[in-house]
Amino acid sequence: MTTTLDRGASAPATPDSGRRGSHALRWWVLAVLGVAQLMVVLDATVVNIALPAAQRDLGFSDGDRQWVVTGYALAFGSLLLLGGRLSDLFGRRNTFIVGLVGFAVASAVGGAATSFEMLVAARVGQGVFGALLAPAALSLLTVTFTEPGERAKAFGIFGAVAGTGGALGLLLGGMLTEWASWRWVMFVNLVFAAVALVGAVLLLAKHVVAERPELDIPGTVVVTAALFGIVYGFSHAESTSWTNSVTLSFLIGGAVLLAVFVWLETRVAHPLLPLRIVLDRMRGGSYMTVFVMGIGMFAIFLFLTYYMQLSMGYSPIMTGLAFLPMVAAMVVSSTMAPPLLLPRVGPKVIVTAGFLIGAAGMGWLTRIGLETGYATHVLPALILMGLGLGGAMATAFQGATAGVQHEDAGVASAMINTSQQVGGSIGTALLSTIAASAAADYLSTTRPDPLAVAQAQVESYTTSFWWATAIFVVGAVLAAVIIPNKAPAPAEGELVLAH
Repeated sequence: MTTTLDRGASAPATPDSGRRGSHALRWWVLAVLGVAQLMVVLDATVVNIALPAAQRDLGFSDGDRQWVVTGYALAFGSLLLLGGRLSDLFGRRNTFIVGLVGFAVASAVGGAATSFEMLVAARVGQGVFGALLAPAALSLLTVTFTEPGERAKAFGIFGAVAGTGGALGLLLGGMLTEWASWRWVMFVNLVFAAVALVGAVLLLAKHVVAERPELDIPGTVVVTAALFGIVYGFSHAESTSWTNSVTLSFLIGGAVLLAVFVWLETRVAHPLLPLRIVLDRMRGGSYMTVFVMGIGMFAIFLFLTYYMQLSMGYSPIMTGLAFLPMVAAMVVSSTMAPPLLLPRVGPKVIVTAGFLIGAAGMGWLTRIGLETGYATHVLPALILMGLGLGGAMATAFQGATAGVQHEDAGVASAMINTSQQVGGSIGTALLSTIAASAAADYLSTTRPDPLAVAQAQVESYTTSFWWATAIFVVGAVLAAVIIPNKAPAPAEGELVLAH
């Protein structure tokens, strides 16, 4: 077991406890964790807008360009469960700090990149250290806030950061690329990391190891290979086809290895992912929520960005600003729904209603055309989706770590990041393929003049929005069936070291 020098995460601070790990400073701890989480979430989208400028500067091909995104996704997605378990074994504070420093160094290397290979290596490094950082941050939040009322508020704020980071990344990426240089989408992480590092050193409780169980090496190797295969398979499908032999090999191989991993976890003494974590209905339903949301939300950010820039003529900065109403709605929903509604109506109702409201917003977007306006067709949809998905995501983040034992908080937190990452990979491949097919089908029935090509683009966006609407409706049905309608139990707090 890992014992923590925390004189207040689950008990009032004593007069001689000092500042470090003080329960009185738990909201400052939340601020530190929020900054770190924002840095990781931003990185999923902030680089996308800067890619064309980086490509011109470093001179790599369109075919190579996807590796700047895929390299990060592969390392991050495949190593998350290992990162979560390492935070349980070696201390959340230690893992958090190592992740911060490593992420900052990798970002500095990426910003200073003089070649395509150097840039991709830096992105892989960001993914590796992000896989340490993200689960450690959520598990620190889990064991710091154990009082139900405060826990709901804290998870609401953290969920707002996680949910809005993608949209904020689009805005920040556009501003930095247009006003400074593409290199600053990397260098900006040094600012986030420095702030979070100072806070971590001053505020987070130190860990003392009393007894450390062994790491599940076979399970770690198998699940890392499985997640790598699944994420790479979907990425490869996006750039080739679903029937491509490489795509099929990685997807089938990943699925088989995932089944082997589940079998292994029932037979080892110290499993990497104890199955009790995912078989609990509250936690399992929460992982499902984030997974389905990851699939559907891809359509919002990617295709709506294309629509605003290519069809409406918005600049990257204007596109980022256009997403801010969704960010505001998501912040309001994330911070208000858990503390106000969770005790009254329960998580089943919040998540189910959130998916349905999000589906209504996504359905509204299917009405866009070449001549439609932002205020009438885009803005109402963004607000609806922000209100629906924000409350559902914050509730899922709280439910994903509900009732976990102290020694499992890290890997339980990693599961929610893994669900989101794999869901995003599926959404990228699935919806991109559907959109491309819709555009091709439209052009096959008309003469391909400039107007027809523009209309074909809109057809591809609206088709993807219809599919995302259906995905959110499926999410609502699954939530109504799986998630129990009782308040999520707090996780076990940090153990107090006796003096």
